[in-house]
Amino acid sequence: MTDTIPACYNVSIVNPNQFWKTDKVLKTELPILAFQIAFVAVLSRLFSIIYKPLHQTRLISQISVGFLLTPPLLGRFTTIFEFIFPVNGVVNVEVLSHIGLIYYAFLSGLEMNLNTILNVNKKAASIAIAGIVFPILVAPCLYALFRNVYGHVMMFPLEESTSNAYMIWTLILTVTGFPVVAHTLSELKLLYTGLGKAALTTAMIGDTYGWILFTLFVPFSINGKGAIYTVLSTITFVVVCIFVVRPLIQWFIDRKEDKDEWNDNQLLFIFMGVLACSCISDFLGAHAIVGAFVFGLILPHGKFAELVMSISDDFVSGFLVPLFFTGTGMRLMLIAIFSQESWPFTIVIILLLCALKILSTLFVTFFFGMRIRDGLSLGLILNNKGTMALIMLNIAWDRAIFSIPTYAVITSAVLLMTIVVSPIINVVYKPRQIFEQNKLKTIQKLRVDAELRFIACVHNTRQAASMISIIECFNATRVSPVHVFALYLVELTGRAAALVVAHIGKHRSQLGEQNLTRSQEELENIQNTFDALGEAYDAVRVETLNVVSTYTTIHEDIYHSADENRTSLILLPFHKQLSLEGTLEVTNVSYKDINQNVMHGAPCSVGIFVDRDFGLVPKMNLHICVIFVGGPDDREALAIAWRMAGRSGTQLSVVRILLLGDAAKVDASIHDEAQGILTAVIDTDRQKELDEEYISTFRLTAVNNSESISYSEIDVHGGENIPTVLNEIDKFGYDIYIVGQGNCRNSKVFSNLMEWCDCLELGVIGDILVSNNFGSRSSVLVVQQYGYGGMVFENNLNQKATNKSTIESLV
Repeated sequence: MTDTIPACYNVSIVNPNQFWKTDKVLKTELPILAFQIAFVAVLSRLFSIIYKPLHQTRLISQISVGFLLTPPLLGRFTTIFEFIFPVNGVVNVEVLSHIGLIYYAFLSGLEMNLNTILNVNKKAASIAIAGIVFPILVAPCLYALFRNVYGHVMMFPLEESTSNAYMIWTLILTVTGFPVVAHTLSELKLLYTGLGKAALTTAMIGDTYGWILFTLFVPFSINGKGAIYTVLSTITFVVVCIFVVRPLIQWFIDRKEDKDEWNDNQLLFIFMGVLACSCISDFLGAHAIVGAFVFGLILPHGKFAELVMSISDDFVSGFLVPLFFTGTGMRLMLIAIFSQESWPFTIVIILLLCALKILSTLFVTFFFGMRIRDGLSLGLILNNKGTMALIMLNIAWDRAIFSIPTYAVITSAVLLMTIVVSPIINVVYKPRQIFEQNKLKTIQKLRVDAELRFIACVHNTRQAASMISIIECFNATRVSPVHVFALYLVELTGRAAALVVAHIGKHRSQLGEQNLTRSQEELENIQNTFDALGEAYDAVRVETLNVVSTYTTIHEDIYHSADENRTSLILLPFHKQLSLEGTLEVTNVSYKDINQNVMHGAPCSVGIFVDRDFGLVPKMNLHICVIFVGGPDDREALAIAWRMAGRSGTQLSVVRILLLGDAAKVDASIHDEAQGILTAVIDTDRQKELDEEYISTFRLTAVNNSESISYSEIDVHGGENIPTVLNEIDKFGYDIYIVGQGNCRNSKVFSNLMEWCDCLELGVIGDILVSNNFGSRSSVLVVQQYGYGGMVFENNLNQKATNKSTIESLV
């Protein structure tokens, strides 16, 4: 860094008498810039695909592109490097990357939740403060140790001035990247565990403190003794923005939203405001990103913030910001670390740098009674570094504060902290594996006097009202209360941090009704709907939560929520809803995939509720029918209906279908070939014994002691008789059917019928009852019991389409 080589290039001046004296931009400079953007964007996406199994963030992928161009790799081929980044194109790509960085800081401020920061609990604040104080105390010692260990190397000499290096070195180790933490937790499916919630809140507070430290101390490394005036003027600027500019912007934006007058031209003024605030903070002596961050912070959050992010996030995060992070990777010279004999000691120092925040977190969490494993996991997650650390690294490089070896050491530590988090957390913290060691979570196994805890998943307010209608039937009493965890499932379509923050601690009184996003407004309505249930029944407790994740992996978040809350049942809405014509129509195909994924590996029993205006049925005169064929799912369905039958005014009819003759043949194809028919027969006999035992208990305890409970049996000799039997049962006009999905029946008849099913997650009986051709007006609850393995749906997907018409004609 002490010896710099100037790079000169010729520029042909066009129109020398005008203000802009440049070459023909469209012909000479724009093609180079477009190629550089395309090169970085394509390679960063490629690295993202490669790193996806390791759950790495896009930041690591973008830095990898720059590292690929360093001298040990492609950078040693001068021709290739100069073709990608020619000298006359460096200025343009630097300017564009810094513009992207400014808008990235603006989006970071826009996604921060001040309400959560101001109302933080003691535990999260203590962990965040410890993660700052401990590195401030220890980091300077490690810097001095590094200088002594590294020694004097002629090829890569250390920086001579150390005061600014001490400051930047220390600040880099104190910050936590909140967007990176949110992405990591989302990828690891830990957002909605106790660990995830603690890490998310602490990271948000730590990130806020990081911005404060950046604003207060970085100017001293840029402006020297005059930095005190920079700090005072920057603080004044922030105060004016919050207390003067913010109310004016709030009034203007609210007026536009009320009249729905937003257009692209008016949004342009918002983006110009970002540049204006950046220029002001840069003029005051602070970094330009401070003004952009403050501008994003003062803008109204909610619907407006969602609009701005949806317009700008893809372009900023996908094309502009990667240019900046690629430059960080290009400056990383690992050869500087290994060019001296004491490089093993340098590696030890890098590992010690990674351990500072982990040790401080372990120390604080110990006093709060957290387990060592949880404290270690929390420390690892909070060790994630984000944009702030990389910005300070680039400031130190541009101002020659860090030498090449110092930059290489601290950058390696920052990258190592971020890279190792996901793999180590996967090894250290596995809540799913821990849950499998617990007792079976089923309704059948639940004690009579135990609290019934279950999750009710919904996608909208209509499904919330539907879930409440079935929850009311669960006969909540003071002896056996009901605890409902309502999960509002939100699809993750943008920045993980932005959507997660949008659902942390938001209340209508804080935002204003007109500023709520569509998902926030839906959450408010769902919460009010479930709160009304808790107020109506003394024995019912309700907690409304939300899950923000991609639909392809959201079932894992449901698993962890069930684990965290120790539930016995997960209630899911059917992917079809009743139309005005009285038929079931598809709402969203993705809901079906979610239901199947949940049933495949749920940590407790699962129920899919098919609503046919069940909320209009008077609960004081409710007729329930259980169709019992056999197997664990049917026993679980009977256990649920048995509990519901304890409610006053409820009548329960249990119809047992006895398979005789050809219908009783065992299907051995569902077992492995090595196990064969013998295993199938033994398993079938065992299930029959359990069925007889449970039915006998039910008849002795319930049927003989209650006039509102009846039991009957119907013989079935072939698969073609099942639709006929169901038609006869439906003539009694029951309000709701509760049936098992049909796992472990080992019946050849049902295996053949399953090939014709349109909705495999409902099983044979449930699929027929739900079919529009069957003509029933009754609601249906399909149950799968936990403990016998989840359903596998891939086997019948090809056969389902070809045989759909067959089942329709049969019904």
